[in-house]
Amino acid sequence: MLVPALLVLFFCLRGRAGLSPHFLQQPEDLVVVLGDEARLPCALGAYWGLVQWTKDGLALGGERDLPGWSRYWISGNAASGQHDLHIRPVELEDQASYECQATQAGLRSRRAQLHVLVPPEPPQVLGGPSVSLVAGVPANVTCRSRGDARPTPELLWFRDGVRLDGATFRQTLLKEGATGSVESILSLTPSSHDDGAILVCRARSQALPTGKDTAITLSLQYPPVVTLSAEPQTVQEGEKVTFLCQATAQPPVTGYRWAKGGSPVLGARGPMLEVVAEASFLTAPVSCEVSNAVGSANRSTALDVRFGPILQAKPKPLSVDVGEDASFSCVWRGNPLPRVTWTRRGDAQVLASGPTLRLLAVGPEDAGDYVCRAEPGLSSLGGGAAEARLTVNAPPVVTALHSAPAFLRGPARLQCLVFASPAPEAVVWSWDEGFLTAGSRGRFLVETFPAPEGRGGQGPGLISVLHISGTQESDFSRGFNCTARNRLGEGGTQVSLGRRDLLPTVRIVAGVAAVAMTLLMVITGVALCCWRHGKVSLASASFSKQKNLVRIPGSSNGSSSRGPEEETGSSKDQGPIAHTDHSDLALDEEGALETKDPTNGYYKVRGVSVSLSLGEAPGGGLFLPPSSPFGPPGTPTFYDFKPHLGIVPPCRLYRAQAGYLTTPHPRAFTSYIKPTSFGPPDLAPSTPPFPYAAFPTPSHPRLQTHV
Repeated sequence: MLVPALLVLFFCLRGRAGLSPHFLQQPEDLVVVLGDEARLPCALGAYWGLVQWTKDGLALGGERDLPGWSRYWISGNAASGQHDLHIRPVELEDQASYECQATQAGLRSRRAQLHVLVPPEPPQVLGGPSVSLVAGVPANVTCRSRGDARPTPELLWFRDGVRLDGATFRQTLLKEGATGSVESILSLTPSSHDDGAILVCRARSQALPTGKDTAITLSLQYPPVVTLSAEPQTVQEGEKVTFLCQATAQPPVTGYRWAKGGSPVLGARGPMLEVVAEASFLTAPVSCEVSNAVGSANRSTALDVRFGPILQAKPKPLSVDVGEDASFSCVWRGNPLPRVTWTRRGDAQVLASGPTLRLLAVGPEDAGDYVCRAEPGLSSLGGGAAEARLTVNAPPVVTALHSAPAFLRGPARLQCLVFASPAPEAVVWSWDEGFLTAGSRGRFLVETFPAPEGRGGQGPGLISVLHISGTQESDFSRGFNCTARNRLGEGGTQVSLGRRDLLPTVRIVAGVAAVAMTLLMVITGVALCCWRHGKVSLASASFSKQKNLVRIPGSSNGSSSRGPEEETGSSKDQGPIAHTDHSDLALDEEGALETKDPTNGYYKVRGVSVSLSLGEAPGGGLFLPPSSPFGPPGTPTFYDFKPHLGIVPPCRLYRAQAGYLTTPHPRAFTSYIKPTSFGPPDLAPSTPPFPYAAFPTPSHPRLQTHV
């Protein structure tokens, strides 16, 4: 009695002090699995009176042990205001709404709902634990869960820990609205590889997140699974080939059937077939069919025959707009497959490998011919290349061509070259006061001609010509615009007209004439010099003691026109005879030694002025050169006096024909002749510069002279 009185007194004193009872903690909604413990908290402040709990509005009592509710009790320190409700174990009937009340203070907590979850039972798979199926035949496997599980469980399928999709979920309800059963149907088409596979059906819910499993084993019946091989796979015609047909089946295999190109091979039984390879095996593969009680399966194979690349589909020309993608394709067939590469004509760089070439966002520079090339395989046969042209449609490209300068008030011609794909709609010439597309206008005329084809894929070309008749001053100071346009845009260039003045032309002609006159004067001076030196001749030559007769063959009074080749007649037809003295040579009054024309003007020989002293050969004869070592016997002798005279004739003139000097005397003198071949004379080391005595007297009386 003392304690309650003290509590009432304390409560009254606190109430007088301004503190009123209040909830420090109120119960919340709670979810509990069937069979677990539930705890609903409640704490009060400034209150030491009676506290009780209600269930769906029904008071459970004020005692801490709650008599009449064997699974219920209140815990906590009452002096500190703690009044928690405990339920253990929780049953389905405990699912209700609970409230904590301070009756003496008139306080009620919020209502807390207690939800009771019921875990699902292990599911049941119909036909388990071993389900028999036929490979290749669609089938349904059903998993079912019964019981009053809360909430409704979810049924899942697993194989080797991996969840399977394709299951259908179905739920059955009782008349009272409660869940009757749920089931999941798994649809599958098994194969022979599924034989012995383990499938798991799992029932899980919020009450049992890990779920409960039921496993089954698949027992498959399947038709034969056939593997066909050939040994050897690569053969030559006439070689033996062995085909091996292997099969696995459930139930076992009952028979084999062989065929070639769809036609049965007579007499073939069992899993092995031996044949002799021939050309027909290239197009007629060998097949093996194996059967059992469930069904049959067929496999075929062809022999590996190697052949070189063969083109099956050529690449096609393309025409695309600038900025678009271009794609070429070509197909080559071969065994082994040929290596296909793409290049650009004239360039060895490989752009792509394979049957397709793709060019992204092409530009005008990509236009051209592309080559699809197949390299021979191991057979080293076949191979080749195929080309296709890429035309890039772009605005026209206009280039100014060279135009010749024009005279004032004379005709002029301006040209521009246009390449465009698609072809230009028009080519326009424009200038300050007008423009012209075709035809004529005043002094202007426009013509258009096809141009030689440009770089591959650049499009057709044309040359536009602007003719100007009677040029004016303004034509040379302004520019003429050549513009072309097509559906993709336009391009143009400016062409200027160059001017040609008359005065520079006259100056050029006068300069050329002056140079020509100067050259003519130089040539004339050189000719006169040569003529003057050639006029010098032997002024007098006399020989003492006797005279010699010198005959000019083929001449008649110094005017005969016969050549040396006509000197084959008798001595009666040999021309006139000239008398000469065997005296020493005498100088003319001017001191020069003059050589006279020995042909008396027949060949118009120009002599060479020399100064020399002639010695006598042994026996008193005049020096004669030795026989030529470079010709056959009878070849006229010659000798070059230039090395001994120490002078160079100022002018040498030769003719293509040669005359002959005939003398009956063994002493004679001939003028300088041009040798037909060169070589040093055969002289002894001690021979003096003029070794007249060293040469024998020639036995023949004729000397050939080149003049």
